[in-house]
Amino acid sequence: MPTNKKMLTALRKLLYSDKDLKYTYQAERRMVNMTHPLILKSLYKMWDHKVTVEDHDIPVRVFRPRKEGNYPLMIFFHGGGFVTGNIDSYSRVCSRIANLTEHIVLSVDYRLAPEHPFPAGLEDCYAVVKEVAQSVFISDQIEEKITLIGDSAGANLAAAVSLLARDRGEFKVDRQILLYPATNSDHSDASPYPSVVENGQDYLLTQKRMQDYIELYVTDKKDLKNPYVAPILANDLSEQPETLIITAEYDLLRDEGEDYGIKLRRAGNKVEIYRLENSVHGFITLMPLFPEVRACYKIMNRFLGKGGNYESP
Repeated sequence: MPTNKKMLTALRKLLYSDKDLKYTYQAERRMVNMTHPLILKSLYKMWDHKVTVEDHDIPVRVFRPRKEGNYPLMIFFHGGGFVTGNIDSYSRVCSRIANLTEHIVLSVDYRLAPEHPFPAGLEDCYAVVKEVAQSVFISDQIEEKITLIGDSAGANLAAAVSLLARDRGEFKVDRQILLYPATNSDHSDASPYPSVVENGQDYLLTQKRMQDYIELYVTDKKDLKNPYVAPILANDLSEQPETLIITAEYDLLRDEGEDYGIKLRRAGNKVEIYRLENSVHGFITLMPLFPEVRACYKIMNRFLGKGGNYESP
């Protein structure tokens, strides 16, 4: 592994309290905001916008590649367990994605749980994609395909938006990139996926933390079986976008992410699945000098038609 397990354990204890997330999530949000000050906006080629739906506005941030030109569009949903994270905390990531994939990246600041539990955040993400699909508000952008991308909880939201798009029939999603996606709602010892237990204690994302996230996100226990919460539980996975799934070897979500890709494939969809060796949950937030991050971008660019010769591990 590139990072010693003891170091990862120490880092987890430094960043995340062992206390119940229900009592600490607000403090964690404050920490995220402190480490991503608004002054960083000046470093990125971007502009802010709002999508108005019913009784509230959804902030979005648009990142352009440094080089002038017309580019295809990607819509990004950030991670954070449905509870933390925002467009400020992912500005570095989205700017990097824009430049390294040569796409315009639209980042969505969806509502967070527990103040806004399921399906609020999902409906925000859906509303923004619908707005883009029906009336593109980026003046010089000629939209040919809709590509969704998200990491962790954001990848869950991307998969759920794709399911909703098929079920509601209001627009079509062409492609989705799911980075170490959360696709199931059970991360206890009873999970059918070995990685939940094998990787659920010693790394940044733990079983307890994932269970806390789900408890804050889902207020009605019946929704734990809802495919818009746990896409892997959907009875029908047909007519889904062309999909790229990238998982991390030492991630508790690894097996459910890969199994979701297998089920999508069995339902007749075009799917690519890659597992990055020697990597942990959240690797997309690291600098490209890390080999797993470089590999991730090579895979994404090939999927997006940008070429590349990366071979699956």
